[in-house]
Amino acid sequence: MTKRPKADPALPSREEVVSFITHAQGKVGKREIAQHFGIKGNDRIWLKQILKGLEVDGVVDRRGKSVHKAGQLPPVVLADITKRDRDGELIAVPTEWDEAEHGPIPTIVIVTPRKARPGMPVAGVGDRALLRIEPLKPADIHRYSGRVTKIIAKKQAQVLGIFRALPDGGGRLIPVDKKAREQELEIRPGDEGEAKDGDLIAVSVVKHGRFGLPTAKVKERLGSVKSEKAISLIAIYAHNIPNEFPKAVLEEAEKAKPASLEGREDWRELPLVTIDPPDAKDHDDAVHAAPDEDPNNAGGFIVTVAIADVAAYVRPGTAMDREAQERGNSVYFPDRVVPMLPERISNDLCSLRPREDRPAIAVRMTVGPDGRKIRHSFHRVMMRSAEKLSYAQAQGAIDGHPDDVTKPILDTILKPLWAGYELVKKARDLREPLFLDLPERKIALNPDGTVDRVFVPERLEAHKLIEEFMILANVAAAESLEQAGSDLIYRVHDEPSLEKMRSLSEVLGSIGLKVPSQGALKPELFNRILRSVADTEHQLFINEVVLRSQSQAEYAAENYGHFGLNLRRYAHFTSPIRRYADLIVHRALITALKLGQDGLPADTTRAQLIEISAKISAAERRAMAAERETIDRLIAHFLADRIGATFQGQISGVTKAGLFIKLSETGADGFVPAATIGDDYYRYDEKTHSMRGENTGETYRLGDKVEVKLVEAAPIAGALRFELLTKGRFTGRTGPARKGAKHPPRGARAGKAFPPERSGSRTRVKVKRRGRA
Repeated sequence: MTKRPKADPALPSREEVVSFITHAQGKVGKREIAQHFGIKGNDRIWLKQILKGLEVDGVVDRRGKSVHKAGQLPPVVLADITKRDRDGELIAVPTEWDEAEHGPIPTIVIVTPRKARPGMPVAGVGDRALLRIEPLKPADIHRYSGRVTKIIAKKQAQVLGIFRALPDGGGRLIPVDKKAREQELEIRPGDEGEAKDGDLIAVSVVKHGRFGLPTAKVKERLGSVKSEKAISLIAIYAHNIPNEFPKAVLEEAEKAKPASLEGREDWRELPLVTIDPPDAKDHDDAVHAAPDEDPNNAGGFIVTVAIADVAAYVRPGTAMDREAQERGNSVYFPDRVVPMLPERISNDLCSLRPREDRPAIAVRMTVGPDGRKIRHSFHRVMMRSAEKLSYAQAQGAIDGHPDDVTKPILDTILKPLWAGYELVKKARDLREPLFLDLPERKIALNPDGTVDRVFVPERLEAHKLIEEFMILANVAAAESLEQAGSDLIYRVHDEPSLEKMRSLSEVLGSIGLKVPSQGALKPELFNRILRSVADTEHQLFINEVVLRSQSQAEYAAENYGHFGLNLRRYAHFTSPIRRYADLIVHRALITALKLGQDGLPADTTRAQLIEISAKISAAERRAMAAERETIDRLIAHFLADRIGATFQGQISGVTKAGLFIKLSETGADGFVPAATIGDDYYRYDEKTHSMRGENTGETYRLGDKVEVKLVEAAPIAGALRFELLTKGRFTGRTGPARKGAKHPPRGARAGKAFPPERSGSRTRVKVKRRGRA
């Protein structure tokens, strides 16, 4: 713990610093604290040590360059309005809150002015809103008052559920959202429409009476819930993902005309190529590489990345722009894509089809022989893709198996691309970003929508080539905007919190490993851990544990770097067809570099970018949750007819309620209730992350390989329940058995199918999926 010298009364006490952090309005960081207390010169080093000490002691939390009291909400928060209290006041809770790390979820009482001003947002139960808040009482970090500054999303107009018909007509709706608190809804005779028993339906609530069930009316029959094609619809409706474009948006898209060459450089002779998955419908990035002819850069390369010029078609303030901001990003399911932009834009005018003229914003990067970027320049161009390739197709050509498409361009286009990549890879390895080896499982569907198989696609060098070129272009975009003094939306990734590092240390300690000791926290530390378990039974398990220890990447107008990529500045520039953040960066570049009149409006404020960042970060989390839940439901559906089958897996989580199991074959997650484990009474050991038999000492530990039998599958919940077949390791009794305790045989105390509040193991942790950085 760092203390100020007693001889220097000018410096504030530790308690005074904490008090200022607790009660200050707006952003609080080292700069604001220094200004408030008049701390200058070398005393700033003292302040840095004080803040580090407070963080280590768990008194304050840090987010980028901002600090706030541990467990306390920041002054502006994105929140969901959940209910009204007895006095009729609206009550909200923060959209993002980690109870394991920060404790109970705080509540926010929304203050509504007696007189509403014109244009003032009017919020209601079910809405998501940006709130400006302050504690109801000094130092109270659990209750706040707040004022609505903007409504982000209105309450869901429909409820999704399974229809259960009654003999005399009408029926009941069973909500599918396992987190929903709504009870069943009554559907009166005549209000069921064409719904049949077991159908997935969307209803609108007609009224809430004081007595009896709320009544609802069927608005849409979505099909039989037995069909996998209905599974993604559950996630779309449950997460309120916009699924249909308004008429004004579609009309605007249809009226769009192809961009002309006016105001653009003519790059149509440059043989750029697109490399994408084989089933890709839109192609928003193209690449090219060639040796640098400059004698001062012998051995260097010119790497070019061209990105579809979406800003030429989607102008600020238009119907398409508003809808794109609301959606935030495209959402990808095994059976469908919910796009951010209409197909006329994403699959036609902006798709970089081969041998067709397309507008683009391109960055030309000069790379030295050591792989480091020396300089770069942005250009607004008209390009013409030379060829459309799949990853496997491009990789096959490089590996000596070209086809009719790749053979003519192998020496002139593909080999220079790989040579440029080899240089860039050198710089990446020196930078040493976080190297996680986690197989990403995919689901292949049959033509009728049923699950064909679950597989792990091969990770090719072609994937890594595109990824590294995109990262290089994203860095260049952030650098150019910073040099121009332009505000922008960064892609940021904070370093792991101290609490998560402590948890990681405990998990590693349970298998005899230690977190390497070093100064500043860097990705290299985690890479050393991962290298130490490479090619061992713990490899996959430790990779997942390290992933869970990481913070979640997000969008922000404040730059606090990208920890995982080990980059000081990073902005998403390369996918404006499917990410709104990239469209903002494109517009900012157009304005800052004077590339046209359709860039970011001059009156765009930092406050607006902060608001947009919060909205699209929430939309990204919404999409990730929907995609993850759909995968869970599809796999549960796939395994539903294999009740009684046995599977190999690994213990991926241990709680008092039981064991979470990840299957090796499909990557599916399921649960073994504690009451069904073995012939003993099992207790949860938090320090060793294990369940240990009280009499026998038989132990099941995080990361153990096990064999399980599938006992129950609930496709709608995306949940699986297993019976444990593998005996645990015997470590001896840990203490006397409880006097008179009786331990029923294995499986005799089955209890509920799934633990309370945990219907499906994926709700236990936040899992981030990585694609292009």
